[in-house]
Amino acid sequence: MTHTDNADQPVGLCAEQRVVAGTRVVSLRGQLDYDAKDQLSQALSTQGDVERPRIVADLSGVSFMDSSGINVFVATHQQVSGAGGWVRIAAARQPVLRVLQLVGVDTLIPCHPTVEQALAD
Repeated sequence: MTHTDNADQPVGLCAEQRVVAGTRVVSLRGQLDYDAKDQLSQALSTQGDVERPRIVADLSGVSFMDSSGINVFVATHQQVSGAGGWVRIAAARQPVLRVLQLVGVDTLIPCHPTVEQALAD
């Protein structure tokens, strides 16, 4: 017997990065939970970034986020803001966006419907 309910969901967390006009876009797929917190922290790390790091986290492929993911985003925001940069969240699915709103992260880190809007803001 094979379990296929989540066959299209990646196991763990997948992170891909690209640079668009000096801004690092981190595209994430999977679940942002306790098991993925170290990988998420590494993906959002500003080590080696320019003086004023700019990061857009593309959450279009994220199906779930718990407090571990939220804590990483808040810590990244504090680190990047301290260096004169910024973090933005883009394309979060409704369940993930709802968590961000319930906790108030959307008042700390701007959330945009698309990556393009996050880059243009």
